[in-house]
Amino acid sequence: MAGEAAEHASLASELVSVVSLLGAGVLAVPIFKRLGLGSVLGYLAAGLVIGPWGLQLFNDPGAILHIAELGVVMFLFIIGLEMQPSRLWGLRGDIFGLGAAQVAVCGLLLMLFGMAIGFPIIQSFVAGMGFVLTSTAIVMQLLEEKGEMATQAGQRMISILLLEDLAIVPLLAIVAFLAPGSGQEEGGSLWTTAGIALAALGGLVIAGRYLLNPMFQLLAAAHAREVMTAAALLVVFGAALAMDLGGLSMAMGAFLAGVLLSESTFRHQLEADIEPFRGILLGLFFMGVGMSLDLGVLTREWQLIAAAVVGYMALKAIGIYTVARFLRSSHREALMRAVYMAQGGEFAFVLYAAATSVGIFDADMNAALTATIIISMAMTPLMIMFLPRFLPSEEQSLEGIEVVDGLSGNILIIGFGRFGQIASQPLILRGADVSIIDNDVEMIQVAGRFGFKVYYGDGTRLDILHAAGADKAQAVLICVDKADAAVLIAEHLKANFPMVPVFARAFDRGAALKLVHAGVEYQLRETLESALTFSTEVLQFIGVPYADAAETIEEVRRRDQERFAMQLAGDIYSGSNLFKGNQPVPAPVATPKRAGKALNKEAEDVLRGGSTETEGASR
Repeated sequence: MAGEAAEHASLASELVSVVSLLGAGVLAVPIFKRLGLGSVLGYLAAGLVIGPWGLQLFNDPGAILHIAELGVVMFLFIIGLEMQPSRLWGLRGDIFGLGAAQVAVCGLLLMLFGMAIGFPIIQSFVAGMGFVLTSTAIVMQLLEEKGEMATQAGQRMISILLLEDLAIVPLLAIVAFLAPGSGQEEGGSLWTTAGIALAALGGLVIAGRYLLNPMFQLLAAAHAREVMTAAALLVVFGAALAMDLGGLSMAMGAFLAGVLLSESTFRHQLEADIEPFRGILLGLFFMGVGMSLDLGVLTREWQLIAAAVVGYMALKAIGIYTVARFLRSSHREALMRAVYMAQGGEFAFVLYAAATSVGIFDADMNAALTATIIISMAMTPLMIMFLPRFLPSEEQSLEGIEVVDGLSGNILIIGFGRFGQIASQPLILRGADVSIIDNDVEMIQVAGRFGFKVYYGDGTRLDILHAAGADKAQAVLICVDKADAAVLIAEHLKANFPMVPVFARAFDRGAALKLVHAGVEYQLRETLESALTFSTEVLQFIGVPYADAAETIEEVRRRDQERFAMQLAGDIYSGSNLFKGNQPVPAPVATPKRAGKALNKEAEDVLRGGSTETEGASR
């Protein structure tokens, strides 16, 4: 009985740990995201609060980190799934050119800084090269949250991270070579280590090319979902283990496994199976990093740590920016990369631990440098939060693009996205003289390849409207996809060219009300008619005769028009301004035509309870 009681107590203790981990993350992350600080900083703060220097719910953050590192491994596997071999081959220049240049330049700057603050040359080299290895987990998470993963700037950062993951292998070998008492006998072991690493890499490539797809086909035939999930985890962890045994990065192994499966028919299934585990474990990783911050060392060595954080981050950012500009990246991209990648990363923990084990660092120096890395990781989300204030607007090249100047078509279309393209076709087929303007250079170039003449111009500017011939047009079509821009264009047109008929695309119900206030002749919510047509087809498919379906749809359209008229009339009679973020629009003297309709009981109920179509529902 005593043994059972002890076992039960141990289980309860483990459950307390699990509940506290999950609870801290669940509480901290939404709060930090609401404050605009991001999920990464939320996890770091949660780890600090429940760790050894907070509530002491955990006294061994290393144990959490060892498990949570699998989150980074899974993250790299999912990134690999998005990287087809041909795409990865296309990034080879960025990986081995840009990545190597950034590591070399930043490593030299940080080594010199270490020597300047009093470290011996070997310690300066190891400390600086550790800080050069950017946090893959933080940068990947931030790129994903900001939607930058697929952009050219994001792809270049990913390429550099891959090179840095590879760099940990030679750096560990160099640390072993630089260890006090190491000699020429290390040469043979270095060659052996390199041979084992290459063998592991080759074995993984062969297995991925010839074994993984047949294995998943066999498992899919069994129709056992849990087995497919287990197989996905087996592939990720098996590849990570193979690389780890070969002396390479576990994350690199998972990434290569993802690349080898990127063209598999099971790619999306694998991603769906891995994603829940990835998110939880990556959050645990950041919490483990937060727990690892030693506030005792921070208190004793705060001057050294503060100088190291500021100096390392500033010099690394300068090195990154310099390399980026030298290799012809724009100022905007170079600045963005410098801020995203200025911190140290999780591989520094590995390098510093290895340096401590062979006698290059003592325990206090290892703790101080580890604290420097953690603080730099915590500062990165804060820096990115302020980045937009200093980031210049993205420059667009107008090479080969004609700017609006003295257009004279009788129909002016402003905005040539999916809506404007469709709206223009009947007009062009009937021989109308159509002028088109847009401010998206890439779209203008694509439209030109399909035979459309689109001029560059921002329709929200009055001088552009004059140059586009709005004052002479028989009709102006506002087809832009931003509600505020559409309303501003309409207000400019009706204030300066009141006799020109204006037809506008409305983003949603709120935008439609604003456009009516602006005085447009006609507005249409962009998804209203398509949704009604869609619903008509569904009604017919389930057996409703076409005439009845059409009658039903017409009734829905009528009720919608009544609700819209009541909302508009209520705004006019109250004199209120429904439109947040805009200047008040003077209420018209006359009631709109539809506002005078008799209101049935159902419409009155709708008016009391508010519109059944919420703001943005038609998006």
